[in-house]
Amino acid sequence: MDFSLSDDLLELKERTERLVREEVIPYETDIRQTPHGPAPELRRELVAIGRRAGLLSPHVGREWGGLGLDHRSKALVFEAAGYSPLGPVALNCFAPDEGNMHLIEQIGEAHQKERWLRPLAAGEIRSCFMMTEPAPGAGSDPSMLKTTARRLGGNRGEFVIDGEKWLITGAVGAEVAIIMAKTESDADGPAGATMFLSPMDAPGIKIERVLDTLDQYMSGGHAVIRLDGVRVPENAVLGRVGEGFRYAQVRLAPARLTHCMRWLGAARRAHDIAADYARRRTAFGKPLGEHEGVGFMLADNEIDLHTSRLVIWHTAWVLDQGRRGGHESSIAKVVCSEAVWRVVDRSMQILGGLGITDDTIVARLFREVRPFRIYDGPSEVHRWSIARRILRAGGTDA
Repeated sequence: MDFSLSDDLLELKERTERLVREEVIPYETDIRQTPHGPAPELRRELVAIGRRAGLLSPHVGREWGGLGLDHRSKALVFEAAGYSPLGPVALNCFAPDEGNMHLIEQIGEAHQKERWLRPLAAGEIRSCFMMTEPAPGAGSDPSMLKTTARRLGGNRGEFVIDGEKWLITGAVGAEVAIIMAKTESDADGPAGATMFLSPMDAPGIKIERVLDTLDQYMSGGHAVIRLDGVRVPENAVLGRVGEGFRYAQVRLAPARLTHCMRWLGAARRAHDIAADYARRRTAFGKPLGEHEGVGFMLADNEIDLHTSRLVIWHTAWVLDQGRRGGHESSIAKVVCSEAVWRVVDRSMQILGGLGITDDTIVARLFREVRPFRIYDGPSEVHRWSIARRILRAGGTDA
């Protein structure tokens, strides 16, 4: 693997860091930051900042309005953006839009990219991804999918979608949804799951309620959605009928990794705040950081940050080689989600009473990073998947 950075990439990283520190961080105290994410007008202002800086949608191909970065380049830019929870909003690379744009660009038809990808990449609209369902439907096990899509009018007719979705990020205010539903076998594909693109104002899509959650920086929050006789045309199928589970991996493997990139930036922010405090605050006759109990926590933070960055870079390299990277992204998800949590937790401990207040952003980051160990697959599911791969590989020579 080549870890060298070109001058252009270093300049891009530094430009992103400067933008976040100078223009985005001041917005963190804006009253338009709601319990369910930035208000629409705040999001538009942040996106305008990223647009003026020429940093919008770094993950999308240039022909659709992005910067066309590969995964290793994204690792630098996304970490720099994640230094503020609002940084990925300003760069238009936050979840779920970032993963949805990647999916549409990879498997969408030209007309679907023109209708949905181009305005998404421009930050003009938002999207949501509807796969997760309430029990006993799909969660960590997507094969439990209960939402159905049945054809009307023969093999080339409309589909009618019925079901319930739960914990759907960004649904409020989204213009388009990618809906995962079970389909029967037909001339266009086998029985299985199919993805559909649907406008959110289509008849039959009802947002039943917005959930109150620990994290509060996702635009649109997390919602419960009822799908009641939602009609979509044949050309709304994303990819091929019956291939939805395969496409989900096209989306999820890179999306897990970009989550790691963004939250690594947040962990670095918490560590920087704690380290600065440990230099300035004195206790028992010397700076706090010179006490081994605190100094060792700072050292462990540095180890976790460094390890996470190496894992991210390796996984990014795997994806840049054209490999699927599902196994590697599972490892990265576990390593980084748990390391990020430890870094923010230690940083709060170092700050003491200050850490539990909103006088620094560490308490907010504490709330934001905890769900990372659950969404896009909890650590336990990824460990189970990694273990299955080990067992399938057979024994090794002693």
